[in-house]
Amino acid sequence: MSQTPVTLEKIVSLCKRKGFVFPAADIYGGINGIYDFGHLGYLMKENIKNAWKKSIQNELGDIYFLDGSLIGPQAMWIASGHVENFHDPMIDCMNCKKRFRTDDDQIDVNKPCPSCGIKSWTDIRDFNLMFQTQLGALQDDSAKAYLRPETAQTIFVQFKNVLTTNRAKIPFGIAQIGKSFRNEITPKQFLFRMREFEQMELEWFCKDATSMETFEFWVQKRKAFYSSIGLDMSKIRMYQHPTEKLSHYSKCTIDVEYEFPFGFKELEGIAHRGTFDLTQHTKHSGKDLAIFDQETGLSEIPTVVETSVGVDRLFLTLLFDAYTEDEMDGETRVLLKLHPTIAPIKAAVLPLTKKISENAEPLYKTLKKQFTNIDFDDSGSIGKRYRRQDEIGTPICFTFDFQSLEDNMVTVRHRDSGKQERIAISNAAQYLENLLV
Repeated sequence: MSQTPVTLEKIVSLCKRKGFVFPAADIYGGINGIYDFGHLGYLMKENIKNAWKKSIQNELGDIYFLDGSLIGPQAMWIASGHVENFHDPMIDCMNCKKRFRTDDDQIDVNKPCPSCGIKSWTDIRDFNLMFQTQLGALQDDSAKAYLRPETAQTIFVQFKNVLTTNRAKIPFGIAQIGKSFRNEITPKQFLFRMREFEQMELEWFCKDATSMETFEFWVQKRKAFYSSIGLDMSKIRMYQHPTEKLSHYSKCTIDVEYEFPFGFKELEGIAHRGTFDLTQHTKHSGKDLAIFDQETGLSEIPTVVETSVGVDRLFLTLLFDAYTEDEMDGETRVLLKLHPTIAPIKAAVLPLTKKISENAEPLYKTLKKQFTNIDFDDSGSIGKRYRRQDEIGTPICFTFDFQSLEDNMVTVRHRDSGKQERIAISNAAQYLENLLV
């Protein structure tokens, strides 16, 4: 059984063809770096988010969830350092007017523009990546606000409210899943670098004395998460940032990287942020964000360990990892070897012919009631229907045939191997539940 290497072009084609992802405002030509997720894409993203929420539960302390606002006042982003530090180096071609990041591997300012072939560059300058807006009718600095470029800061500014209303005790975490916005100079590689994207972030608040031990705990726990959702761990590596490349707030940072066809790229960042964020917001807001330690009798600002992963980037990674082309029954087929918990459709009920569709419907309704995302397909040959389910990653199909009318059994057909087995219809729900567990 030979396999064909996956490419970005094949993933983009699959997503559009099967309804996972569409360009935003597609009928108007799309928007670079912004995408809409179709039915299958939505279901798969929800599965990713549910798996993440489950993965951050731990024995060290409690997790509290927050749904923060998308817009923050200018003062908040000055305090966090984003107004001053959140920049990318930018250069323009004066001939074709295209704009590039100078830290892009494909850009060499000593060579001609890769777009037009003319060497006519502007000076390199910093470009702030935040989307700025105005609140209300005023046009002065007091009305300036920004779409959030990350979800973390909304957690930090609500830290004291979450702490007091939940009577939380250190150590504990505040988690958030939500949209962020970055005015990327050059969005590229489909969902890898976007202007509007969704993040899953956890800020873990702990004592400084145990912070490095806690940091290592989360490194190992995040690594275990990727194994649990079926990623090929031979393509995962942990990259530790050298001291000279650490962010201004970080004491230690490790990136979880995945080997894409275009090289190893960051999937998740795990950072020891120290007390930087809460200290900054205390200083700029005038509100005391320290907490009283009963053991020491002192008030202190807790240390933060952060884990942050993009939903969309992980979505893309899972597609790359699962995409397979092989040969079955003398035909080439495309399949997504998605982990059953991540697959958008959990199972399909396929009557062998339309003549017995009505007989197969009770099984479909039973499974749908328990598992929700179950497909029913009686259109076309059974082989074509198997291929359709393979291509969207459905783990198993239950085939209801004429023999089922007599013995109350169905054929279970497995996506990856194509192997088949007969089980009692009454056992189908438990069979699927065991698979998903």
